[in-house]
Amino acid sequence: MTRIVAGSAGGRRLEVPVSGTRPTSERVREALFSRLEHLGVVDGARVLDLCAGSGALGLEAASRGAVEVALVDSAPGAVAACRRNARSLGLAGVRTVRASAAGYLAGVAGAPVDLVLIDPPYGMDAAGLGAILAPLTRAEDPWLAEASVVVVERAARSGEPEWPAGLRRFALKKYGETTVWFAEPDPDDG
Repeated sequence: MTRIVAGSAGGRRLEVPVSGTRPTSERVREALFSRLEHLGVVDGARVLDLCAGSGALGLEAASRGAVEVALVDSAPGAVAACRRNARSLGLAGVRTVRASAAGYLAGVAGAPVDLVLIDPPYGMDAAGLGAILAPLTRAEDPWLAEASVVVVERAARSGEPEWPAGLRRFALKKYGETTVWFAEPDPDDG
């Protein structure tokens, strides 16, 4: 069973797509959001949840005070689950987008986001992840606010993502077979 850990929707269940997703465990989400709240990047945030699956990460952010959350996934089953979860939780400011993460990021950014949550399929190779990370730091029409945090969840065996120019890792945390990487804009490397 997957559920929201804390916040206004804490304890509420989430629907998980029948196949093709691997929801972030409750233990990892609890630790991740504890860290993000300590960093001050959740409450009032604009959030992108890329490769959203069930939407658990983005919906957790909304439950904890994020004001705008985009759940982005290309799989029809995942998009349907995200829509049903968002509707059943009734959290304001949540929208679901059917698109690949890289395709979505190729579009217009609009106002910069404060938090980017990326939980791609564990089988995604470095090039696929790089295609998602690279547009975040583009100079024109940037996706990231000055103090943004980018979170990448990967299998521990996958190794560190190849961070594009303008983005630097500042922390990582391992939870069994899962590693969570934290990065931030690097104005000296752009």
